[in-house]
Amino acid sequence: MTTADKAPAGDTACADLRTPDRIEWPTLLMLVATYGLWLLATGVVYAWSGIAGVVLAGVMIAQHSSLQHEALHGHPFRMRWLNAALVSPGLTLTVPFGRFRDTHLAHHHDPILTDPYDDPESNYLDPAVWHGLPCPAQLLLLVNNTLLGRMVVGPLIGMVLWLWSEMVLLRAGDAAVRRDWALHVLWLVPVIGWVWLAAMPWWAYLLAVWIGHGLLKLRTYLEHRAHDLARARTVIVEDRGPFALLFLNNNFHAVHHMHPTVAWYRLPALYAAQRTHYLRRNEGYLFRSYAQVFRAYLLRVKDPVAHPLMPGQAPAAGQSIRRNVGTSPELSKNGTAG
Repeated sequence: MTTADKAPAGDTACADLRTPDRIEWPTLLMLVATYGLWLLATGVVYAWSGIAGVVLAGVMIAQHSSLQHEALHGHPFRMRWLNAALVSPGLTLTVPFGRFRDTHLAHHHDPILTDPYDDPESNYLDPAVWHGLPCPAQLLLLVNNTLLGRMVVGPLIGMVLWLWSEMVLLRAGDAAVRRDWALHVLWLVPVIGWVWLAAMPWWAYLLAVWIGHGLLKLRTYLEHRAHDLARARTVIVEDRGPFALLFLNNNFHAVHHMHPTVAWYRLPALYAAQRTHYLRRNEGYLFRSYAQVFRAYLLRVKDPVAHPLMPGQAPAAGQSIRRNVGTSPELSKNGTAG
């Protein structure tokens, strides 16, 4: 890291913001509210209005994924096992918390950001792979690279690829992956049990899961771009509205990548205290709000599917497409929330 990349020295206020609390009450309260509203959405709210119940459940599924992201970065407690236990119930059904944790932490190695093979959350393809795809597949992936496509078909494309890649690892006998999936099955028991008894039928709950994944796609759509400088690959979206709450301020994504252990409710103040520094560091990769993102890319492709900085050569022996299209919490290409 160069001197220009380091945070300005002597800023006591910023140092205080980066100091973790022993117990992070805002995160705990958000957890209680999320589980409570999810229970209400699948029960009494759905009984009152099916549409309202499905939408509320979808929003809470997305919120829960954002809380899982907080937990894997060490919140709200300093005990890793307790944080994991708080968020392990699989509201999204198909993403074990342990797999989300491991793939997302691998993604946080900034030098490999956007690499189609090394970054578990990259949405780019190797150019050689892209040019070898049939035209219908290329068309589908181009649609997936518009914001509307990413939010509507992206969850389905990504989930298929995520489950396929996980199946490959399971069949290969990966012990850590098998452990995480076994734990996930156990944590699914209370979720399935509740949905089985609640007013919401399974088809409606699957629709809510799709909505939750689609909402998370808005955040992950432009989180990272291809750029020669690793520090310039991560976005800042200066939104402070409902989407910022839903994403737990992870829209200040460059700040999060610089300070991954800082709690979500401290990120806006940390950014505001050194706005010029963060924008200089990420080379001005900035959007003022998610409204600006919708206006710019709802029906337009932001990035090419093929990585624009990668030579168009065939993968080396032993390489393969692993998780190259997005799904949701942010499930991105690997189905994790990043």
